[in-house]
Amino acid sequence: MRRFQAGKSDIIPRMAHIFLDESGQFTKHNHEEYFVVASFTIGEPRRTAKEFRKWMSSRFPKRMRRQAEIKWAATGISDELRLRTLKHISNLDVRIRYVYLLRNNIPSEYRNEHKIKDGLLYTNVVGELLDMYLPNTDEDFRVFCDQRKLSGLTKADFKEAIIARMLPNLPQKAIIQVETIDSTSSENIQIADWVAGALARGHEKGHLGNECRAILKENIIGEGKELFSLAALYD
Repeated sequence: MRRFQAGKSDIIPRMAHIFLDESGQFTKHNHEEYFVVASFTIGEPRRTAKEFRKWMSSRFPKRMRRQAEIKWAATGISDELRLRTLKHISNLDVRIRYVYLLRNNIPSEYRNEHKIKDGLLYTNVVGELLDMYLPNTDEDFRVFCDQRKLSGLTKADFKEAIIARMLPNLPQKAIIQVETIDSTSSENIQIADWVAGALARGHEKGHLGNECRAILKENIIGEGKELFSLAALYD
């Protein structure tokens, strides 16, 4: 595998670790209209993981503390604790970039009769998100995604497609790593789940949506990028 890395803005560390997760579904089996993929970079991922683990094991109800993972959407969490946890995440100095789309706007090229080409669409959405980090001159660029079933694609296909997309904007000698990992084994992926869930809540204008957006506002680099916007089609 070729070794290379991704780019750097003034606020991205020379060794870029990007963690990402999604909120929502492409198909209409629930009430959500948006699909959000959120990512964050951090200078010291071990510290972030340690701090999040410590928070979960000390602040959450005792019956939940030994769980391998507590997702944003988990039941049994009070509004106050949900917002306090989100505030704790924001205080970890995570730098957030994210993309989102309205499910009704998914183009026909990602549809097969009445089905969504899930693997192809998800790969493109993640690629659009990672484009926000490029071009990049860092020496080490590592991307960690939550495991997800990709219809029509293997994990190897997904990694190959992401790497091929980033190659033109990465230096020759940089190191790149794209991994799909089980979120129960990664506190940083769990943080990405909380960020994605909170941002989706804001776009859906759901309960606590405004509060979530206010808490994360200072951590978001630029603005969220809407994909397949109808307005963009007529520009």
